[in-house]
Order: sequence, then C-alpha cells, then structure tokens
Amino acid sequence: MREFSPCAIFATGGYVSVPVVLAGRLQGIPSLIYLPDLEPGLAVRFLSLLAAKVAVTFPEVLKFFPEGKAVVSGYPVRKGLLEAKPEDGRRAFGLEDGMKTVLVFGGSRGARSINRALARSLDTLLDYCQVLHISGALDYEEMKDLYHSLPPEKRKRYRVFPFLYQEMGLALAAADLVVSRAGAATLGEFPALGKPAILIPYPYAGGHQERNARFLEERGAALVILDSDLDKAFLPAVLGLLEDEGRLRGMAERAKALAYPDAAEKLAEILKRLSPGG
Repeated sequence: MREFSPCAIFATGGYVSVPVVLAGRLQGIPSLIYLPDLEPGLAVRFLSLLAAKVAVTFPEVLKFFPEGKAVVSGYPVRKGLLEAKPEDGRRAFGLEDGMKTVLVFGGSRGARSINRALARSLDTLLDYCQVLHISGALDYEEMKDLYHSLPPEKRKRYRVFPFLYQEMGLALAAADLVVSRAGAATLGEFPALGKPAILIPYPYAGGHQERNARFLEERGAALVILDSDLDKAFLPAVLGLLEDEGRLRGMAERAKALAYPDAAEKLAEILKRLSPGG
C-alpha cells in the first residue's frame, strides 16, 4: 500500500478485501465499498464501518447501512455489452432471423444442473427456438456430443461454447430470453439490456442468488425456478414464455426500468470526491 500510494480504494467485498481496506485505513486512504448484491455479507458489513462510503445497486439496499453512509449507484456494465445490436448478434452466431433465440448459461464455469436440464429438453426446444448455450468447460464435450447427435435441421439451431467473453455482448443482444444463474451481474446486465430472464439461483451461495432472483421476479422482470425443480419446470417455463409474446415484452420493459445506465460514472465520481483534492 505504501509503495503504490493510492488516492482511494475501491472494494467489492469478500474476505480478500478486508486486509486491503484495513491497510488503507491505517494509512489514511479512503475506501469506497461497492455492494452488487441485495444484502451485505459479513465482509461488507464489517468493511462498511471502516469505509468512507458504500455504494449499492438499488435503493432497497440502503436500509442495511447507517443513514448517509450509503448511496445508490446502480450496477456498472461494460460498454461492450451495451453497444451490441440484436442483428449483430444473430449475424455473429449464424442465427436465423424471425426465430426466437434463448441464451442459456451458468456462470464462468457453467452449471451442471442447468446443462442437464437443457440436454433433456433440447430436442423439443429446438422445434420452437434457437439456442445459444455457454456450457462451461466441464460439460462442453458432453454437450458437443449432443450437438452432433441432433438431426441436421435442429443442429443448425443450436450453438454451444465452453466460454464467451468478448462475444458475450453479442450473445445477450441476440437473445429474446436468457436462462441463467442469479449472480450479482444479473441485477445490472439484464436490466441494462432489457432482457427477460428465467433465473435458477445457485443453491449454495448463502442465499444471495435467490434474493437477487426474487428481487427481479417481484418486479416482473424474471421468472424463478429453484435448482431442485429444474427437472419438471425447465421446459414448460421456457416454452410458456416463448409462446406469450405480450408477457415476454412486458418483462423486457420492466427489466429496462430497473437499469442505471450511468452507474460506472457515478462510482467514478464518488471515488474522485473521496480522493485528496477531489
């Protein structure tokens, strides 16, 4: 900390943030804690006592902090996600115009339960839509084998990848419906892009993912399926939304209404004000 001599510290919680913020506090360096989730964990609760400010994604999270300590910034979304257009996404992945597209993913490492629910439903699902699937590396070979087993007319409607990074904006842009876990990024990225979603919270995340998912569901922007219900609920949920254009459009509008498009600028401005001479 002495060698780098920062003007301010930006931390997003987790136990690794604790020694950094503590070291900064001992040297008089102000910290901004950003909480992307809807409820603070132990690290953020502790660090909020040391930080100059806490930024949160939505007003509903302010209640966890003393009055005046927290501000609403929204969730910052990288420009690459915001700049992609649906037609660019369809072109990039060789998708058909005029057919609904479902994007399925489970985080950077994938989600086995989601992959298997999709695998069981894929043959039927491809009668109604085309699927972009980010399987994660662990299940990629298995899903690739499934791709090769499909009839040729269905194979062209299924695209599977172990991971996407630069192309993720294009995949989201192409999607009419997203099926995913409910990490904190869903609170920022799906509203920013106006994407209706089916959210399957990871059941071993201390409840954070289910709270995130329920928040979007209660506001009409998402539908929640518990991991334990995937076997029976996955296919009916996806088909039900694809066949209800009005509901799908309404979910997209309600998701968009939750967006904070200037979140990154707000966070940068807070950091600037905290810095000496800011």
